[in-house]
Amino acid sequence: MVTVVAGAVLVALLVAPALRALVARFAVPEGEPWCEACPLCGRPVGRLLPPTGRCPGCRERLGAGPGAVEAVAAAVAVAVACAADGPQAAALAWAGALGVALGFTDARVRRLPYRLTGPLLAGVAVLLAVAALAEGRPGVLLRCLLVALAVGALLEVAVQIGALGPGDSPLGLALGGLLGWYGWWVAIGGLAAAVVLAGLWGTLRVAALLVRRRPWRGLEVPVGPFLLLGALTAVLTR
Repeated sequence: MVTVVAGAVLVALLVAPALRALVARFAVPEGEPWCEACPLCGRPVGRLLPPTGRCPGCRERLGAGPGAVEAVAAAVAVAVACAADGPQAAALAWAGALGVALGFTDARVRRLPYRLTGPLLAGVAVLLAVAALAEGRPGVLLRCLLVALAVGALLEVAVQIGALGPGDSPLGLALGGLLGWYGWWVAIGGLAAAVVLAGLWGTLRVAALLVRRRPWRGLEVPVGPFLLLGALTAVLTR
């Protein structure tokens, strides 16, 4: 187990610079262009960024804070390694990696860009198909599809009534398909965990604002990180 954990952390630290660059590029408010260069010195963001969270040229902060992406990526990698028990582990790892970038992006700007949810959905679909064929269980793909459509449709209804942002339903499609591999009850558990975690976070935020005597009307909860965390929790506790 120690070897597995150490290997997972090492992989996470190797992938983290790419994830940090994705956060820096896509964590921009709706309607603004992607951050392709440092706003201070104009140096291209590139595909990799150091764990300091600062531009290598002028030291301007870009994206997430120092060490944050690395710490979360390592924790997710260890969780995925502990949950891995079959060929679907590749899809779980893909969702975990892009989920880190999506979680930080949504937490910063309340946005889940299609430039990230699209590759997440496509990668999960392809890797689950490969896993199903490898196990000789092509029929499980039908359940994955049905669960994905059910979760996506449920979140899309919330999007249409203004309760969620437009990026939440594509994320739900990807996570629903992934959870569908493990069964309907795991998918339901993932949604329930997301609701509970989001509600707990919102309650704690409101309590903190009240203690500090600050207004909390209009407090927005970034749903994406909780959908991702709920899905991971459901897989770990299945």
